Amino acid sequence: MKPIYVVIIVLAVGAAGFFGGMKYQQSKIGAFRMNTFRQFGQDTNGQNAARRYTGRPVSGEIINIDDNSVTVKMPDGQSKIVLFSDTTQINQATQATKADLKQGSQVAVFGSENSDGSVTAQNIQLNPQFGRFQGPNTTPTQ
Repeated sequence: MKPIYVVIIVLAVGAAGFFGGMKYQQSKIGAFRMNTFRQFGQDTNGQNAARRYTGRPVSGEIINIDDNSVTVKMPDGQSKIVLFSDTTQINQATQATKADLKQGSQVAVFGSENSDGSVTAQNIQLNPQFGRFQGPNTTPTQ
């Protein structure tokens, strides 16, 4: 076999391997993007998933708990009753449950406001980190 044919065959096999590898990687990127969007609260079209919640989020300190609700004292001093069910997502750094809801805990609640002023929760975040300076000194320094 002439050396030119060997070079052509080697290049063809290399190109086919490169093309196959690119297609394989592209299939993995799609799944990665979908999981990343879900993790950060977006749907696969890049739209913020929080739009499915109606009303304003409720955040503050849990001051009372029962089997299907918590009462949250908000930063303005008012309180809000938050209703939840077994289908309500309760999260912290990892998945949490109703048993993790404790009086005195800080929460952020996302859900629908009811006509009586209470909120039906779709998601309760324990110890939310947004909007606060985190560290041993709670007063930011310049």
